[in-house]
Amino acid sequence: MSEGPVHRVISAAEVYSFPQGHLGHLTDLEANALDEFRKLCTEKNLYSGTKKYDFGSHDDTTLLRFLRARRFNVQGAFQQYKDTEEWRAANQLETLYETIDLQHFEETRRLYPQWTGRRDKRGIPVYIFEVKHLDAKTMATYEKSAAQTHSKAKTDGNTAPKLLRLFTLYENLTRYVLPLSTAMTDRPYPTTPITQSNNIVDISGVGLKQFWNLRAHMQSASQLATAHYPETLDRIFIIGAPYFFPTVWGWIKRWFDPITTSKIFILSPSDMKSTLESFIEPVNIPKKYGGELEFNWCDPPVYDPALNDVITWKNGYETLPTGPMYWRDKGDHIELEAVAAADGKQRRDIVATVRKAAAVAETEDKTTEEVPQTLPPATAEAINAGSAGQPKPGSYVVAPEGIATISLQDDKNYTDVNEKQDAAPDASATGEVSKP
Repeated sequence: MSEGPVHRVISAAEVYSFPQGHLGHLTDLEANALDEFRKLCTEKNLYSGTKKYDFGSHDDTTLLRFLRARRFNVQGAFQQYKDTEEWRAANQLETLYETIDLQHFEETRRLYPQWTGRRDKRGIPVYIFEVKHLDAKTMATYEKSAAQTHSKAKTDGNTAPKLLRLFTLYENLTRYVLPLSTAMTDRPYPTTPITQSNNIVDISGVGLKQFWNLRAHMQSASQLATAHYPETLDRIFIIGAPYFFPTVWGWIKRWFDPITTSKIFILSPSDMKSTLESFIEPVNIPKKYGGELEFNWCDPPVYDPALNDVITWKNGYETLPTGPMYWRDKGDHIELEAVAAADGKQRRDIVATVRKAAAVAETEDKTTEEVPQTLPPATAEAINAGSAGQPKPGSYVVAPEGIATISLQDDKNYTDVNEKQDAAPDASATGEVSKP
């Protein structure tokens, strides 16, 4: 890709830029929709509030993810949530996550977006995804291994084993990474739950043939994630786009809903560093992308030193282990349990506790608060600058000054070249998630 301006995908969709549409920052209509949605789910026995470890499954922050994905349409959100709960039950997602073999989990983690252990200026976790590692040989080996996944979970047979393994990583995001990020109070709006992630997607070194070979797998994964883990993606920074990327974009843009595509930034080499630094502190950006963080692909998370200020270790642990973990709600604090099977033995270790941020009131604040004046000026400026171009609900994206835009409606910018290459696509190739 030639060195040029940053490109920001533009969409007419309603986008809820953090903290808009999140707990503590709801309009009257949004708060009423949440109440109605919660009541409907309770009546249908699909909601019981946070239980022993239901972060990411049965809580108000999860309900709001479904509402934001459906633009606060209660009936649409309910149908999607109902379908998700049925899918989770049919495939025993919680059992799969808790009993998967550690080696199988690690094999999967090495192929997909990996948490750096760091967060952006808003406290939202930053993931890295280097696509070039998903070559044909690696994917064939992974698919063979996935068919032999060791777990106590029973599935309905309708979701491919390789995708079910992938969703253990989504479980890790919603049940481990996001609750931990929420508990960290060194961020703006410290009582607002963190429910999304940032992704730096590096597609350098990926040829058109490799993209084509990955097309079906990535499409299926994206569609299922959109359907069952809505609004877990925030900003997506695409790095290393090759000259033929318009062809690839013709496929990709169909796999995501307009809300997700409106959060995508396509960065040229000359603008990568400055753009990332406008959203993420340099100390939290890997050196490979112009930052200061010693983090390489497949490394375990390099946790923020600020974690030491809030965590209390248990049972001899002094560092966070690898593999599946989840947080239990213990009232004024959360408790971390490490699970999964290792050497044929089930792991259930209490690792640490973290005190919660001040509890979010059950009755939501109906207005979006200003950036606190007590924040350092640079931080406040970054928050405001980082929201530039993020529309309020119901508005169009307006790109920041100096940023060229790519319109999903503008075929002059991105033409569906693949339509010429794939003259007779099957029905699933549209990339549209069927609405429940």
